[in-house]
Amino acid sequence: METVNTESSQRSDVRQRGWFMISGLAIGHSVFHWLIQSFAVVLPEVQAAFGLNAVGVGAVITVRDVASAAVALPGGVVVDSLRRHWGLLLSGCILSFSVGAFLIGLSPFYPLLLIGVAVVAISHSLWHLPASASLSYHFPRSRGMALSFHGVGGSVGDVVGPLATGGLLVALSWRGIISIYGAAPIFLAFLALWSFKNIGRRTETSVQESAAIDRAEVTKQLLRDRILWAITLVKGMRGMSLAALVTVLPLYLDNELGMEPFNRGFHIGLLIMVGIVAKPVAGHLSDRLGRKQVLTPGLVWSGAVCLVLILNGEGLVLTVFIALLGLFLYPDQPILTAAILDKIDQSVASTALGLSSFIGFLMSATSPLIAGGLYEFIGVDATLYYVAALFFLAAVTLALLPLRSSDS
Repeated sequence: METVNTESSQRSDVRQRGWFMISGLAIGHSVFHWLIQSFAVVLPEVQAAFGLNAVGVGAVITVRDVASAAVALPGGVVVDSLRRHWGLLLSGCILSFSVGAFLIGLSPFYPLLLIGVAVVAISHSLWHLPASASLSYHFPRSRGMALSFHGVGGSVGDVVGPLATGGLLVALSWRGIISIYGAAPIFLAFLALWSFKNIGRRTETSVQESAAIDRAEVTKQLLRDRILWAITLVKGMRGMSLAALVTVLPLYLDNELGMEPFNRGFHIGLLIMVGIVAKPVAGHLSDRLGRKQVLTPGLVWSGAVCLVLILNGEGLVLTVFIALLGLFLYPDQPILTAAILDKIDQSVASTALGLSSFIGFLMSATSPLIAGGLYEFIGVDATLYYVAALFFLAAVTLALLPLRSSDS
């Protein structure tokens, strides 16, 4: 792993080493995803506790995405201007995440549950801005792989969280489990404050170069970039697909297949498990071959597996195809982020990511309601057709983009 792009006098500090930076950000990322995917496992229990139908469950996911969108756009602009304080911001994200988890676990009323979900979503959304921008800056030649390793951290949380939650549901209530998850990261928040003290900071040369850039003009150029808007559209459609699956799959496994909590957690974790290996491989290939060359066939693959699931929705075959779906369902996200960062000036990296996330979250916020309605009133097959169509449309859109090798 290359040494991070900082002053040579600082390289003796372990916090300036590439492996330490990527590992630390990956661990922090895993904390967020542990709770997010664990919450997916307990959705049937949440549904029963608050007397919700499938649309009501979908509304929980919609609130999550709306909250993420609301903070993403202004957050990107603010984060770019607070580069010297990214370590403090990352630590604060972990701490506020704990507050949101406590609100979810202790909520006696549905509205308070939604507030807790929103706090967690805002913390997670803000985390991605300085984390992704700093990795993009420090590892410009291996951007896709660095972002993919950050994604691996999220995938570890995605896998271990559902498995742990499914097992804990045998002995604990869903409220107790989520409350425990809220307490654990408090120590990590203070550790992050030390670990990320110098993250994202530029050398003197890069500071001078950055000062010569008219940020307003760069931002205007950013808004006029049609390719960037098209990549954002692809990212939004991919987010809509994922939001629909996360909403409906736990309900299907519980309501129609009658899976026990641990088995349900295993299948949700399995959806992500293969991505732990696939993410860095896909990220490395995208650095070598190009973003579009890796993303397009991956999106087609995800859509095709969804169609096959319609014909094989039970038993061992279901387990196998959930694993196959996970082969590219999560590895595509860091590559899409890298594709955006390839197109922009690093002085407005967080602004670009905030804008892209804002549009993407607004798009994905509609999807849980659509998926919940399709599942409630038509059935799971209609939902899978909807998800597959989104994957195919995203693949076609990306395939038509005139990305050069330097862009991709």
